[in-house]
Amino acid sequence: MVSAALAGVLFLLIVLNVPVGIAIGGASLAGILAGGTLSTGYLFQSLVSGTDSFPIMAIPLFILAGELMAAGGVSRRILDFCNVFFGRMTGGLAIVTIVVCMFFAAVSGSGPATVAAVGSMVIPSMLARGYSRSFTLALIATAGCIGVIIPPSIPMVLYGVSTQNSISDMFLGGFVPGILVGCVLIAWSYFYCKKQGWKGSDEPFSWTMARRVGNDAKWALVNPVIILGGIYAGVFTPTEAAAVAVAYAFVCGIFIHKEMNFKTVLTPIANACSTTGTAMVILGCATAFTRILTIEQIPAMITAFMINLTQNKIILLLLINLLLLVVGCFMDTTPAMIVLSPILLPVAVSLGLHPIHFGLIMVVNLAIGFITPPLGVNIFVAARIGDVPLEVVIRGIVPFVVVMLFALMLINFIPGLTMFLPSLLR
Repeated sequence: MVSAALAGVLFLLIVLNVPVGIAIGGASLAGILAGGTLSTGYLFQSLVSGTDSFPIMAIPLFILAGELMAAGGVSRRILDFCNVFFGRMTGGLAIVTIVVCMFFAAVSGSGPATVAAVGSMVIPSMLARGYSRSFTLALIATAGCIGVIIPPSIPMVLYGVSTQNSISDMFLGGFVPGILVGCVLIAWSYFYCKKQGWKGSDEPFSWTMARRVGNDAKWALVNPVIILGGIYAGVFTPTEAAAVAVAYAFVCGIFIHKEMNFKTVLTPIANACSTTGTAMVILGCATAFTRILTIEQIPAMITAFMINLTQNKIILLLLINLLLLVVGCFMDTTPAMIVLSPILLPVAVSLGLHPIHFGLIMVVNLAIGFITPPLGVNIFVAARIGDVPLEVVIRGIVPFVVVMLFALMLINFIPGLTMFLPSLLR
């Protein structure tokens, strides 16, 4: 009864286009009423206790840091720096876009934020160089997925909090998969652009230009080193690193780059507050949802069902991936990670997967959800920035989804890609 109430009400409310946070809260209330063992006050207690956590403080801080970096000129300086070294290659601007997204991912932790920050700068340049609109927008939407794979990553924080695993280990595990995804996208873009005849810049390389652009971008480039280096050197925790990222972005934007002032800084702060408010409602309701699941032993039942379904570990792993890909089409990363990670982790452990490895599998699967309709947040952001109908982006997204699935399978079946750095630095 409880399982049917939770799943049925959640599915019904999502189909009715009720906001995800409210839908999860409504499903939690239905589960409480169906079970009869908990009072309705338990839902409201979970709303408060679910967000009253020191590690979760990293989420609003990373959101704010990403907004400040975009407004303060950090992303533009990274773009200029990357363009000096990669801009002359075949498909140079496409490759530069991917590399910039990888850099920005190392300071923002958000996929849509990466698309918005980088896309607004590169779209006019790529279109002026002759790149097709569908390829350009699909590329930016896909490259934005790297924003949640390369640490710091908000979904990794959520996974660590939900499953009681080390967030620092999750960050370490995300480096190689994130770089792998970036390299696979670069390889595909190079061969596709070569086929289309889209060449790079004709401007010759100049060490003088490289030094000038590098000097201008030095504060932007050192940002990931400070944040991630401080975490792994034990100087501060991931949550404290998020606070450092905010302070650093604020100082760079106002006092170093001087592209913000104390009046204009209110806009990125307001944007971050709006995003954080939505995320916290989802987080609080999802905490109640997962606690009800645990009390009713639903994860254990699902684990037993999936193991009894087939004894083949490869098929089970593929079924989990398929489930995550389908969920990513209809649910945002935040609620999907909080709701599904406690349910699926026991199944993954029974297959012999390390929790950190499985966490990265979940992150990459749900990152692909950023570019798969009908939700596909990155697709909507890219279409809005490019001022085109959604169909234009979707027309170019199919080959990129295939490329992302190829990278996903490598991460699934080569555990060393994820576990190399966590094992090395323990």
